[in-house]
Amino acid sequence: MLRKISAPLAVAAATAALLMPLTTAQAAPSQARPQVKAAHTPVIFVHGYNADPGVWGSLRDDFKADGYTDAELFSWGYDTSQSVNETLSGRFAAYVEQVRAQTGAAKVDVVAHSFGSLVTRWYVKHGGGTSKVAHWVSLAGPNHGTSTAWACALWSQACKDMTPGSYVQDGLAEGDETPGDVAYATWWSNCDEVINPDSSVPLSGATNNAAGCLKHNDLLGDDGVSQGVRAFVR
Repeated sequence: MLRKISAPLAVAAATAALLMPLTTAQAAPSQARPQVKAAHTPVIFVHGYNADPGVWGSLRDDFKADGYTDAELFSWGYDTSQSVNETLSGRFAAYVEQVRAQTGAAKVDVVAHSFGSLVTRWYVKHGGGTSKVAHWVSLAGPNHGTSTAWACALWSQACKDMTPGSYVQDGLAEGDETPGDVAYATWWSNCDEVINPDSSVPLSGATNNAAGCLKHNDLLGDDGVSQGVRAFVR
């Protein structure tokens, strides 16, 4: 059952979660490597606000246990202080092209957490990504905005983009929320201290999944979420 979180304690806790740095790791495709045809559709993991590619260690390991190789798994790192529509979606588009060139794949799968959902959705919807993305997954994404982002919106462009009614939110909400032949899925939690309301995550036209009572960052390492994501992209 979707619920709303009460204000000021939730705002304080959620701001801390938004600002909490996690672990550090970076994986980028190299144009110098010879192209190797991937056995699986390559997966690009996109972290959330104030995080880095190291947050994907557990899920990457699960994909590798399913038979994926390191050459088929990519983690995009980016500066989360910048604008979704003006800067980040274009840089993500360039990264997708690097992955496609390196692997020889026509399309990629995208798995995004939190703020990364907005960056990748903008690329899919407004940056030509509908023809280059096979599956798009959002874990705890502020897909319709989150009120907790007001706590940092005055000084953070990313937080401003995450607020309800922002230019980014309006641009993503217009028309079809899940355009093209892309298969869309979301996972949301009724104990998420960052996304408020919880109903911000699901999208019309997507496969929307309740993850149970998990904290915002716990969706990254939850076994049930991992199983669901891997089954969806298969």
